[in-house]
Amino acid sequence: MTVVPDAHEAHGATFAEYDGRRVVDRYHNPERTHRAVRNGVGVIEMGYGVVELTGDDRVEFVDNAVSNQVPEEDGRGVYALLLDPQGAIRTDLYVYNAGERLLCFTPPAQAGWLADEWRENTFIQDVEIREASTDFGVFGVHGPTSTEKVASVLNGAASPEGHLRFVRGSMGDAGVTVIANDALCGEEGYEVVCTADAADEVFETLLTRGMNAVPFGYRTWNTLTLEAGTPLFDTELDGNVPNVLGLRNALDFEKGCYVGQELVSKIENRGQPSRRLVGLAVDALPEAGAAVFVGDSHVGDVTRAVDSPSREEPLALALVGYDADLDGVSVRVDGDEVDASHEPLPFVEGSDTSARLPAYR
Repeated sequence: MTVVPDAHEAHGATFAEYDGRRVVDRYHNPERTHRAVRNGVGVIEMGYGVVELTGDDRVEFVDNAVSNQVPEEDGRGVYALLLDPQGAIRTDLYVYNAGERLLCFTPPAQAGWLADEWRENTFIQDVEIREASTDFGVFGVHGPTSTEKVASVLNGAASPEGHLRFVRGSMGDAGVTVIANDALCGEEGYEVVCTADAADEVFETLLTRGMNAVPFGYRTWNTLTLEAGTPLFDTELDGNVPNVLGLRNALDFEKGCYVGQELVSKIENRGQPSRRLVGLAVDALPEAGAAVFVGDSHVGDVTRAVDSPSREEPLALALVGYDADLDGVSVRVDGDEVDASHEPLPFVEGSDTSARLPAYR
């Protein structure tokens, strides 16, 4: 659930269910909002699930479970994956070292089972684990002027520099943690974390004090992230192997990770993947799952597609055979084969580059 529903309604929000959580779908005209974020700065309430870990063995415990190296230094975070024994993605997560505790931000529906599973696997380690999703408000601030926006309202600290580093300060009377995010929209950005009871004040501060910002919802988040070439959990990551997505920023190739008590090696992710994630411009908007063809050969499927406000044309992400030659590509839309073209990612160059932009050897 959103922690500031009344504030969203006051600004004209329409709501929807996302991964089992009620979030803002859109404000007024999503295309106009999209362009406002691309040209300035916007604010979205993020629908994260949160798992909190305390105890002396918290860093070692999570480090053994996930695909990337968990930082031991307060003020730093990492993007990581939890994999099954075959190396497929069960969930992605951000792990932040907040001094005496770790906070893991997950897709909304993943925090509950993750906390339960990790508690079952603590054995003799000194670690306490609980779901803390309702304790926090988290607001994303995105756009080419997001640094100026944050600087205009943050007291007691300078804006953090470097993806997934964070500082502590205040906005008005509310204490906040400000994280330099990893540019999933293809723009400079931050996430502002506060306690749930301070969320109304922080949200209004981000919108109306200092530099103004536009509120936006998950419909605009979808168009922004697709234009940036960012794979998301529900549509691209869930159940896939990381190297298929070119998701190198989530992996430390020198380590393994444990699922239960079974060590999962990352060596298999060094080889050539079976598929790759590509961008397509299409003459008509396809649905997720639409078949991609070259001639009469089915070479892959669309994962998601949008009418791009920046490009003013339908754009899609698709998983296709790694060696597929995409000259003469088409996509099935409403039963017909519609012409498409293979486009380099990102579709739109912004003020920063998404850390999840697919990268293949």
